[in-house]
Amino acid sequence: MTAFSADRSYAEAIDATDQLAPFRDRFVRHDFDLIYLNGNSLGPLPVRTQARIAEVVDQEWGVGLVRSWDKWIQLPRQAGDMLGEHVLGAGDGQVLVCDSVTVNLYKLAHAALGAQPGRDVIITDDDNFPTDRYVLEGVAAERNCELRLLHTDMDAGVDEKALLDALDERTALVSLSHVAYRSGALSDMPKLTQAAHSRGALMLWDLCHSAGSVPVELDDAGADLAIGCTYKYVCAGPGSPAFLYVRNELQHRLRQPIWGWFGQRDQFAMGPHYDPAPGLDSFMTGTPNIIGTVAVEEGARLIGEAGIEQLRAKSMALTSFLIALCNEWLAPLGFAVATPRDPARRGGHVTLRHDDAEQICAALTRASVIADYRAPDRIRLSPAPLTTSFTEVWEAIGQLRDITADKSYADIQTEESDVG
Repeated sequence: MTAFSADRSYAEAIDATDQLAPFRDRFVRHDFDLIYLNGNSLGPLPVRTQARIAEVVDQEWGVGLVRSWDKWIQLPRQAGDMLGEHVLGAGDGQVLVCDSVTVNLYKLAHAALGAQPGRDVIITDDDNFPTDRYVLEGVAAERNCELRLLHTDMDAGVDEKALLDALDERTALVSLSHVAYRSGALSDMPKLTQAAHSRGALMLWDLCHSAGSVPVELDDAGADLAIGCTYKYVCAGPGSPAFLYVRNELQHRLRQPIWGWFGQRDQFAMGPHYDPAPGLDSFMTGTPNIIGTVAVEEGARLIGEAGIEQLRAKSMALTSFLIALCNEWLAPLGFAVATPRDPARRGGHVTLRHDDAEQICAALTRASVIADYRAPDRIRLSPAPLTTSFTEVWEAIGQLRDITADKSYADIQTEESDVG
């Protein structure tokens, strides 16, 4: 890449050599004037996923009816192995696609406490995503444990020293997000996992903002447990099922608390008592979401085709370009970059701070640039490597500059929210 220039021709020159550009045509797009920078909340729809879902509905459900369960019943493991291979750095038999992030976090946190007798402390950080904090608070109350909240810099993310200081011989579980949802700060997974293990704690990672966005190497990092969603960078659609990861060596030790018939050893015996299936299958609960799981498979397949390392390289280039434009155009207008400036320290989105962020973000949507607002003063921008061009980033930041400079957002009345 040549030296940065704020001229449009610079962005167009990069786009002309972008090897991932052909993937743009692999996604459904109805409004070619719309610039979509919100894939960190909901990924766009792949064309192949649209066709595959139609096939499942029309043929497998419509024609096959209940007979299609012969192929459907293995989908949670099958899709999980695809995620493990292409997205999560996990060997076969360790990832399941099932339930929601909330349910999976509850299952794994509860099981982790049960596997750590004599330990009664859970650690997370005070800027972790609300669901994570709420679920862990509930598990701690249910198990009569202590929940320790690390104070975390909202922009920089979790500090290793602060974690080490909070750990002791009572700590059963540490649960952190790999990428901070507000700032996009990327945690050092191997280092923080090692810190937890040094005090005998199990390590559970939330991968919602990293799966499909940055390379994840769960096996190599020594992670014990992980959960994550598939509707962001995996592009599996709104409400698509989540995933969970349980390291092979732990599967026999953990007893998850939701005893459903899909986790039963002899599922169709319909026996009088629960007998958990061996290994990973015991982490299933009820009947899986087949249409959503098929969409997860297609998203994982698309990421595998593009290559997560290639996606990461373009993502870092896109976010670096975005930050450079912010320095040039937005800093004089009261914006500050909240995301780490070192590309290796950030995930797939960039967060900007501004006193009028909520109104400006709403005005940006009105101008056909879709970003999102997060309390208290943040706009998140997520250029997706498979669908976003450098020229679109140039146009979006130009719109943001113009809206702010002429205060065309002043007429917008908003209510502060922090969802998703």
